[in-house]
Amino acid sequence: MTGRKDEDLTDLSLLGNQGTSYSFEYNKNVLETFDNQHPDRDYFVKFNCPEFTTLCPKTGQPDFATVYISYIPDVKMVESKSLKLYLFSFRNHGDFHEDSVNTIMNDLIQLMDPRYIEVWGKFTPRGGISIDPFCNYGKPGTKFEQMAEHRLMNHDLYPEKVDNR
Repeated sequence: MTGRKDEDLTDLSLLGNQGTSYSFEYNKNVLETFDNQHPDRDYFVKFNCPEFTTLCPKTGQPDFATVYISYIPDVKMVESKSLKLYLFSFRNHGDFHEDSVNTIMNDLIQLMDPRYIEVWGKFTPRGGISIDPFCNYGKPGTKFEQMAEHRLMNHDLYPEKVDNR
């Protein structure tokens, strides 16, 4: 069977809602899930957010990044509109780049309990330096725990040139 019926989507309040409100403050409660229809298969889902914005916690100046989220779902998957609104909620949130990326990953782990997830923030330079934090997680006691360790140890072996930003 393919396709989903309306009764399969009753927990999704944002998708198709024309009255969307945007939270300008960090809000993980906007995140929603739906059931993975292929839990018997390992596969990646990747989101690219090229317009991520947050604030420096000290100066309040804006920081811009492309945030990459890749995960292997288990039972639940994150609904993309809710993810967009969640990432938008960082707009006026003051935190360091490393903390923002880890917060995103932690919130998605709590939401979905994925088999594997990684989040990579590629921030534009400010003050002559860019910061690109990467974090990942594999479900403990599974092959994904070893996968996370391997991907972390081999992450960014061939970094890009600075002139491509």
